[in-house]
Amino acid sequence: MEYVYAALILNETGEEINEDNVTGVLEAAGVDVEESRVKALVAALEDVDIEEAIETAAAAPAAGAASGGSADEAEEADDGDDEEAEAEEADDDEDEDEGDGGEGLGELFG
Repeated sequence: MEYVYAALILNETGEEINEDNVTGVLEAAGVDVEESRVKALVAALEDVDIEEAIETAAAAPAAGAASGGSADEAEEADDGDDEEAEAEEADDDEDEDEGDGGEGLGELFG
């Protein structure tokens, strides 16, 4: 992970992401640098627009959270029907608990 962080630091400071710069950042941080990993990182990032990748990654959790339910459920929650949505979630949780019925790993051993 520290290799990716080194590339992000270089990007943020406007430096070129190349083997020498990545190695310099990693050594400054006290990392035992593996040359093959540095080469792989630089090659992988060669055609990547890091700013675009960061924006896409930042937007992904918000989109993922909204996709957890249907659009109608999301609208209901936004309209102030939080109590109704909580009741539905509680019903779903109860259904999951009832479905266990002793099945799973416990059944494998006894």
